[in-house]
Amino acid sequence: MSRYAEAHANPQGPGDARPTALQIVKDAEMEGKLVGKSAVITGVSSGIGLETVRAIAVTGATLYLTARDLTKAKAALGDIFKPEQMELVHMDQSSLESVRNAAKTILSKADKVILLINNAGIMSVPELRLSKDGYELQFATNHLSHFLLFNLLKPAMLAATTAEFQSRVVNVSSDSHRHGGINASDNYSFQKGGYDPWKAYSQSKTAGIYMANELDRRYGSRGLHAYSVHPGMIATNLGHYLSTEQIDQLLQNTKWNSLWKSLEQGAATTVWAAVGRELEGTGGKFLAGCAEAVQGPEGTEDYVGTFVNHTYKPEDETRLWKDSLEMVGLVDDE
Repeated sequence: MSRYAEAHANPQGPGDARPTALQIVKDAEMEGKLVGKSAVITGVSSGIGLETVRAIAVTGATLYLTARDLTKAKAALGDIFKPEQMELVHMDQSSLESVRNAAKTILSKADKVILLINNAGIMSVPELRLSKDGYELQFATNHLSHFLLFNLLKPAMLAATTAEFQSRVVNVSSDSHRHGGINASDNYSFQKGGYDPWKAYSQSKTAGIYMANELDRRYGSRGLHAYSVHPGMIATNLGHYLSTEQIDQLLQNTKWNSLWKSLEQGAATTVWAAVGRELEGTGGKFLAGCAEAVQGPEGTEDYVGTFVNHTYKPEDETRLWKDSLEMVGLVDDE
């Protein structure tokens, strides 16, 4: 049982007993333990990305922080940003070429990367939109960009792993993945019609889980592990595409009032996946509430932070991995 189980047993809303990201680092006794090592965090311009940076910085790691708008990111980071420890790197996740350039920049300065935290994302784009490479925008932004970034950083991550602390990839997913798995190989971008904003979001978040599961299956024996996380219910600008009416419905749904978290608490499961001692040497797990998620019933929204039958589906995980390699222009080296 997770050491944080009791704190999550009776949530009381933002600022309650559930841990913050900084508390996770302190509880894991990871303050200053990653000095001399490098970590990459995507999507640092707002929300839980900022709190993830704040917490991981305490480990002493050198941080490479990606954002589409570097001026906005630097302003948002404010006094969190420490130029002697952090570097902002431009990355537009709707462009695979931009991801390649970002990876090239990072690798020119860091030959070993101990952590990759794939935090950036978009949600519920109202109409079908394609990325610069022709893929459905949520699938491209939330999955393909992170998939490519990992594969380009993979040699540096394998080089960084040690017996004391093995390299980790953390994909920020969502329990919204529960609403559906991934489309057929010839329909990831809804080429056959039927686009729905939430179905597309669910697919992209399932893809992040499948990437982590397959990644761990392929590289776990070599000391490179991966996790996917549901951060919880946090009010961030991830809801940027939602209508005022949709946002009001979320905020006024009283059955969820106690589940909302502060930003500091919202980054906690991400940071636990990144540095939690209990996870050392393991991977391929979907995490929620600073614990391994438990299975919930199918077809309902009432069991927040649980997994369903399709959360772990090796045949689809392997299919998506191979299809994703083709989509980003890489070959399978395993």
